[in-house]
Amino acid sequence: MDESKDIRIAWLVPSVELGAYWQPVLREFTKVFKNTIFYTGLVWPGFDPEVPGAHVIKIVGEMKSLEVTQTTGYSRRLMLLSPGIIGHLIQFKPQVILAQAYSLWTLLALLLKPWGKWKFIIIYDGSSPNSDFRDSKIRSLFRGVMSRYADAFVANSHGAKEYLIEGVGVKPERVFTKTYLVPDVATLEQSKEKAESVEERLKRPIFLYVGRITHRKGLQSLLEACSILRSQGYQDYSLLIVGTGEQREELEVFIQNQNLEAQVTWVGWVEYGLLGKYFQQADVFVFPTLEDIWGMVALEAMVFGKPVLCSKWAGASEMVIEGENGYIFDPFEPEELAIAMRRFLNSPELIDSMGKQAQQLISSKNPSSAAQSFVDVISLVLGNES
Repeated sequence: MDESKDIRIAWLVPSVELGAYWQPVLREFTKVFKNTIFYTGLVWPGFDPEVPGAHVIKIVGEMKSLEVTQTTGYSRRLMLLSPGIIGHLIQFKPQVILAQAYSLWTLLALLLKPWGKWKFIIIYDGSSPNSDFRDSKIRSLFRGVMSRYADAFVANSHGAKEYLIEGVGVKPERVFTKTYLVPDVATLEQSKEKAESVEERLKRPIFLYVGRITHRKGLQSLLEACSILRSQGYQDYSLLIVGTGEQREELEVFIQNQNLEAQVTWVGWVEYGLLGKYFQQADVFVFPTLEDIWGMVALEAMVFGKPVLCSKWAGASEMVIEGENGYIFDPFEPEELAIAMRRFLNSPELIDSMGKQAQQLISSKNPSSAAQSFVDVISLVLGNES
């Protein structure tokens, strides 16, 4: 659209605490819609507002979350956001708003819609039991009412689309499934020269885990699978763990008790721009999460040509074709994961063939395609103006 440079676009995304991958998408998006502001309450470590894409990110207040109910998956939380977003929207006067899910900011922007006369698009990252709140009639009703006033929806996954239609009652023709949470090789490798080289001192194959060291991420299940493998005589492999979190001490005790020290190597926290080096050095990626609406790390492994062993409770499991680029397992059944790992231990040639398939499957999902997805939906919504 020729007039796109003059169209004002506002994004309302409460937190990008772990969202360094947004920067390359915004870099591509702003090539079309230059007059864009991406409002958030929390940015990722090492955030640099001068980097292309990140320069449009504006922090409003401070995002805080209060735990309401603790579960084996996501803790149910109340998100506290600055009402100051109202002043920013009034001043900016966007013509289109893209709001993430059903936060306070989404509600406030919808309430202001009759005044602002902006088009409203809700984006939904993915579906999971504790993010959807299907068991809460009040929340479901509340979300359903909010949804009536949105002009369109962009679902990052098929699971997200299914929730919006069946869980909230959105009409199917208003939901567009576009994978927008995507990795960018250049961003993952921007600091690769600083990354530690570990492959020379580790036994292959190297299974890689990247993520927080918390109960929800299912690392305990992965270690239990390693213990099962040890009892079956499998010791010639390595597990490389990249991440930090409160569960590490507990898991280190488990590793010692199960005599897994020779297999497990801890790396600790790694900045986003260094992760590419660790993906490159690994052979197989493992994502044992107990609950994740998506799971960017699985896609990041795929762009580096790695097979993925993915939990059935991750939204990103829809990116894994069983037996082609990896395997799907139930993390509550460690034996399933052990069986999947054994396939690569017994048939190492699968690593290369499945890795190539993974890279091919993810090749069409990139920052340019993600940005274009939003451009297409915005163009459609503006084109439907009466």
